[in-house]
Amino acid sequence: MERLLWLYSLPVDARFPVICFDERPCFLIGDTVSALSMKAGSVVKEHYEYEKHGSCALLAAIEPKTGKRLARVYDQRRKREYALFLKELAAQYPTAEKIRLVQDNLNTHNLSSLYETFAAEEAFALSQRFEFYQTPKKASWLNMIEIEFSAVARQCLDRRIATKAELEREVQAIVKEREEKAIKITWQFSIQAARTKLNRHYEAVHAENVVYKIT
Repeated sequence: MERLLWLYSLPVDARFPVICFDERPCFLIGDTVSALSMKAGSVVKEHYEYEKHGSCALLAAIEPKTGKRLARVYDQRRKREYALFLKELAAQYPTAEKIRLVQDNLNTHNLSSLYETFAAEEAFALSQRFEFYQTPKKASWLNMIEIEFSAVARQCLDRRIATKAELEREVQAIVKEREEKAIKITWQFSIQAARTKLNRHYEAVHAENVVYKIT
């Protein structure tokens, strides 16, 4: 946790961009009965019945301090999709020495995905572009991409979308608008705040950490 909080406290550096990445499943759901036409001053009315049309995966990344974004919708969530996304992400930062990527510990989120997708030479070259920072288990809230997912969900992921093509159009329109507006994320939780608010966990590791308690 402290490694991530230190990373978030660093100033913007084009040589070492800090990128937050994650993925989430999206279920494709259609109506069995057409919704009633919308009227001014009233919300759309949908029938309770629906049809399932499978699922897909949304992979997304954001550079919180600049508002730069990348999002892609894939049919599946496998090592191949992860590797293809990293390749596209690396292409967006051609002059970066290392891309500092914040991600969780999902079994596809490692360098083996690159070697199983690309030839060894290309996989190695791509692996050298990244420096991975894993979030602790059960601590996805430490990854700022979750804030972006929440914003996208409120605008399109929380309603019925029947096809992958429609979902992709919706997501890309939202991401494009947010990037054009340069909407950034300002992270407030610091190492000192963590040591104070989560002191009982620090104290459990080492008794001298009790000094961080609020007196």
